[in-house]
Amino acid sequence: MPVILIANPKGGVGKSTLASNIAGYLARQGKAVMLGDVDRQQSSRRWLSVRPPQLPPIQGWGMIDEHLVKPPKGVSHVVLDTPAGLHGKPLEDLVRIADKLLIPLQPSLFDIQATYDFITELHDLRKKRHGAGPQVAVVGMRAKEGTLSVEQLHQFLHTLEVPVLGLLRDTQNYVQLAARGASLWDVAPGRVERDLAQWQPLCAWLDS
Repeated sequence: MPVILIANPKGGVGKSTLASNIAGYLARQGKAVMLGDVDRQQSSRRWLSVRPPQLPPIQGWGMIDEHLVKPPKGVSHVVLDTPAGLHGKPLEDLVRIADKLLIPLQPSLFDIQATYDFITELHDLRKKRHGAGPQVAVVGMRAKEGTLSVEQLHQFLHTLEVPVLGLLRDTQNYVQLAARGASLWDVAPGRVERDLAQWQPLCAWLDS
């Protein structure tokens, strides 16, 4: 049962956007998907609460006393949305169960600094576990091509020792779909053609 962890200690970087759309992608493939929300804001759980019943089903994953409940039998894929400020023992516990870890970041100096420190912490965790750990990759969020901030982000991404799966553009598509409990894969492809094209490397990484 693959567990896909969406994590970055910086808040507001698009973790819930990634988590919900990854869950939507897997559900559209016919996978038995469970979307877990470790974030106290419960953004992913709220997204699930407004998801129309005619769309491919996605189960929620509850918590008891801040501990994840074991998923029921039959679940084939788990996607975990995580809170800001994720460090130390809570991060180590989640990394232990994850098969893939996806780090979203926005083109801002504060996000870049926080992400660099986070990746360093992940490298230290891998050393502590003698090289064991999930596959790690980075994806840029809310990118406006042609801006100085995106150019700075490109320069930063080239310095990383982890795969970069591309940049997702800044578009209202994500906002409008989230308000309806939907993902990019729940609407006509022609409506979100540019966005689906940007997701191809990310989907290939998920499927690998």
